[in-house]
Amino acid sequence: MKPWKLFYLSLLLAPLPLQAAPELNVGGLYDYLDGDRSTLLKRVRNGGDSTAFVKVSVAELVYDANSVPREIDQTQLPLEQRGLIASPARLIIPARGMQAVRLLYRGERAQERYFRLRFIPVLPEQGDGFAVTEAEAESYRDSLKAGVNLLAGYGTLLFVHPAAAQYQTDVTGQGGRLQVVNQGNATVVLDHFRQCQAADQKCEAATKHHLLPGSTRRFEPVAGKPVFQFEMYEGDQRKTLVVPG
Repeated sequence: MKPWKLFYLSLLLAPLPLQAAPELNVGGLYDYLDGDRSTLLKRVRNGGDSTAFVKVSVAELVYDANSVPREIDQTQLPLEQRGLIASPARLIIPARGMQAVRLLYRGERAQERYFRLRFIPVLPEQGDGFAVTEAEAESYRDSLKAGVNLLAGYGTLLFVHPAAAQYQTDVTGQGGRLQVVNQGNATVVLDHFRQCQAADQKCEAATKHHLLPGSTRRFEPVAGKPVFQFEMYEGDQRKTLVVPG
């Protein structure tokens, strides 16, 4: 048997506490690929007590005229038609370990595109791409015991900016309301968004918002908190704004 298979087999057969299971950490839920870049490294960590077998899937989000998205599974397309490729698409992550996925974008850059990535821990089976035998797969399933119910996957979003990104964002506060209009061709991010009684005083919990090209977002006032405070990202440019409603 090859040395790497012996290593993973030893991980599978190691004594595990009852309900031991993988615990994935995929880092940020949002990633951004600038117009002059075509690759991105995504690190996936396993903080659990057992090896994680993880499938990585990629789907493109295409929005219709009403801003309703539909998913296009990239694995169902011929390789030359896939806008984004995740490599490897199968990860074996030891307990307390880490593996990396390289995202390669190979599509057009005339307009912004969006992709959903799913990192799904699974019970391996022979012939499913993890290169384990049926005996190894059965041993792993037995080792999880009740912990099989604790398997949890994660989804992230990748924003692929156009080659010639242009930003034009209008921010106005009036009548207690805030309106943000994205007239550019790339997504604008409103991070650490809070409504406050005054700047940095008695603020609501911070949130994060994405404004796609051509979209408008209106924020209604919260009683007693007429000040909107946030960081606006236009590509790698950051502006800290405090806007009275």
